[in-house]
Amino acid sequence: MTLLAPDADPWAPVTTATAVDCSPDDPLALVAWLTGKPVLHRGQPVLDATLRAAFAAAIAGPWRDPFTGEPATLRATIALLAGWRRLIDANRGIAVATGMAWWKREAIARFLWDGTGSPAFAPPAAAIRRVGRRPGGGTIAAWPSRVPRDFPPPGTPVAWVEDGFLRSAGLGADLRAPQSVAVDRGGPAFDAQAPNDLEAILATRDFPPDLLARAAALRESIAAARLGKYGPATGTPADLPAGRRIVLAIGQVADDLSVRRGGAGIATMADFLARVRAAEPDAWILYRPHPDVAAGHRAGHLSAARVAAHADACDTGSDLASLLDRVDAVHVLSSLTGFEALLRGRSVTVHGQPFYAGWGLTRDLAPPLPRRGRRLTLDQLVAGALILYPRYLDPVTGLPCPPEVLVRRLASGQGRSTNWRTALRRAQGRVRHRLVMLGERFRG
Repeated sequence: MTLLAPDADPWAPVTTATAVDCSPDDPLALVAWLTGKPVLHRGQPVLDATLRAAFAAAIAGPWRDPFTGEPATLRATIALLAGWRRLIDANRGIAVATGMAWWKREAIARFLWDGTGSPAFAPPAAAIRRVGRRPGGGTIAAWPSRVPRDFPPPGTPVAWVEDGFLRSAGLGADLRAPQSVAVDRGGPAFDAQAPNDLEAILATRDFPPDLLARAAALRESIAAARLGKYGPATGTPADLPAGRRIVLAIGQVADDLSVRRGGAGIATMADFLARVRAAEPDAWILYRPHPDVAAGHRAGHLSAARVAAHADACDTGSDLASLLDRVDAVHVLSSLTGFEALLRGRSVTVHGQPFYAGWGLTRDLAPPLPRRGRRLTLDQLVAGALILYPRYLDPVTGLPCPPEVLVRRLASGQGRSTNWRTALRRAQGRVRHRLVMLGERFRG
């Protein structure tokens, strides 16, 4: 029997072979037989009937769901394996990865595994040299915010890697590895200045009834579990006035690429908040800064005086899911919270050009993008953005998984852990935030 590593892909060696010589019950023999390659055993052809019997024994089961341990049908098992196969095939040709922070590389390596291995990690310049020396070139997997502005050189294919829309239990700024990413050969999903794979899915893909039913169930389970990008909502319910139209204005990290490339020219949170007040002159406006800003990790803090100039209150610690359920409308620049508000049936006004704007589901104040002329239903948007586009890792088994598995894990608290990196990072954030507040007090 040919021995394969436990994590090896049996299809990889077969695709380049003209014939396979191994035991009839070896996985390589069955894969070769399924692809029409000659199967030999010690140099002699193996009978088709022998291989047919081996295949029947291989699929006889019993089958179990790797995420729950419960019995599974052959159809469900094949669907899961087919999903893994699509991921492996999509990763072929990725020669090197760049821009990935050291603390997330283990997860990124799993997302980019191609059946035989994961790409090496290298700085941007070294990554370019590596693909230049590689026979046939290759694709560079790159994290957009951690490569130079002129990256990549003309003619170098890139797969842009970014956090998924259901990312993890806890902030990435607290050094928690992502449990979901998007790998986009066109451009990052947050970049409205150029086409990307997510736009192509939303603009052109057919959405059959079974996929839409799955999207509806996923949307309902996310709302029921009170999940956002960083897991279950935490905090206490906010104190909101009765008898007023309540508008939630969502702040962002001021220097984030999603603001620079998807903000339609609005560069500061003060400018955004002024525009919210102009659009809602009689509303009671609650401003909520980005959690990375509130935690002291990123830029974008607005002083109390600047917030008070256009908003009625500022909220940093209340339960976001509860807020989304109780407000009358949500205003965003390009924040993912606008998408999360749509999942919960809220009215969303968009001042920038995030991926979910322009499809007829939001009130759009920015110039329209011709690439997004198609009218979508909410479940079509969910199917594209949460099922077809991102990749997910099960935080318990480490295996690639469907979004429903990650939703169950996040809802139950599985996969949430605080290690020394996270604890240290959170302490650093608290110190930075206190220094900002002290500086504001002295200036005031």
